[in-house]
Amino acid sequence: MMRKVRDYDAELKALGDKARALKAKKVQQLGELVTSTGADALDADVLAGALLHIVAEAQVEGNREAWRSDGAAFFQRRGRKAGKGDAGNGQDASDTGAGGSQG
Repeated sequence: MMRKVRDYDAELKALGDKARALKAKKVQQLGELVTSTGADALDADVLAGALLHIVAEAQVEGNREAWRSDGAAFFQRRGRKAGKGDAGNGQDASDTGAGGSQG
């Protein structure tokens, strides 16, 4: 019996499509996070500057842990609100994907 020849081009295309879909989902989730925290009220320049400062400060381990704790509390509060029927934008904490998996 002959082995089936693998279609490397098709496999590579499928992997590329999956990578693009994952990137698009991440971008959407980050946008939802910006909106849900109220950061969308800031000018883009201000938000970008604040994020640049955060990235620099994230090198200090104590900062990251404090921010992680605050973020977890934020998502827990949102989860409780969604459970009471007040989902806000229709998303709950598990839909954003940003609660604790970053680090």
